[in-house]
Amino acid sequence: MRLAATLMLALSFSASLATPSTAADKLTVLLDWFVNPDHGPLVVAKEKGIFAAHDLEVTLIAPADPNDPPKLVAAGKADLAVGYQPQLTVQVAEGLPLVRVGTLVATPLSALVVLADGPVKTIADLKGRKVGYSVGGFEDAILGTMLKTNGLTLDDVTLVNVNFSLSPSLLSGRVDAVIGAYRNFELNQMELEGSEGRAFFVEEEGVPPYDELILIARRDRIEDPKLRRFVDAVEEATQYVINHPDEAWEAFAASGDELDDELNRRAWADTLPRFALRPAALDSNRYARFATFLKAQGLIPDALPVESYAVELPTESAGAMPDR
Repeated sequence: MRLAATLMLALSFSASLATPSTAADKLTVLLDWFVNPDHGPLVVAKEKGIFAAHDLEVTLIAPADPNDPPKLVAAGKADLAVGYQPQLTVQVAEGLPLVRVGTLVATPLSALVVLADGPVKTIADLKGRKVGYSVGGFEDAILGTMLKTNGLTLDDVTLVNVNFSLSPSLLSGRVDAVIGAYRNFELNQMELEGSEGRAFFVEEEGVPPYDELILIARRDRIEDPKLRRFVDAVEEATQYVINHPDEAWEAFAASGDELDDELNRRAWADTLPRFALRPAALDSNRYARFATFLKAQGLIPDALPVESYAVELPTESAGAMPDR
């Protein structure tokens, strides 16, 4: 039932995008959330015919439940999922046959956010205050590390589950800070609501840097040449986005009526410098360092070898590439 609901969402979204040749190889990509500027290169690749030029017919699907995409890929119900490096490491440790094959957003987006004119000027000022979160486990581990870096522990704050109502909970005074807010979205959303936020960046407060958004496939699919063509197309689209940000925004905004608003326009500008310019490239040491961090936080029992959950896809020979 959930899978059916998820796949149904493809109809209205894909109908508004350019349709490549029917002879192209088909790929289904499950997004991590509703379509937003974080997915810019994927949408632009479809709108500008870049996927089609790589002989691919790509369907982008927003999930009914954001926890589902990696599980559906593991079950063979979709070709690729947009996911998160930290969660992938945990999922593979739990036995899911998944692997990272590309990177979409190459820096953390998550941040600890407070009101700029509020009483919290430093992280140490959170002692005795309330901190809102959306997802237990990873977010409180991140928060615990940030607090420790500033001389506090999780016992010094009160955690409040605000689900996904991060900025509204902060603006209403329900909490004094929120962890897991995206710096390219929540800060802009708060400003549009008439309040300025202050962000403390996780990678500056003791948390190793990581890839926020990655492309995930089943491990037994890494030899499939369609996947490499997909990642190559994403790289081409990313170069277009960086070289022609205004034209790329117009293509993105035109792909759905709900996308052309001021919040997405602002988020688009803030997301541009965070796209991975080499989506296929893998920094194994970076992944190993973060896995060690997750183990230290008790989120995984062992830091598995990087090659067990992250790879660079094999490159097709020149003769195997489609005509351009």
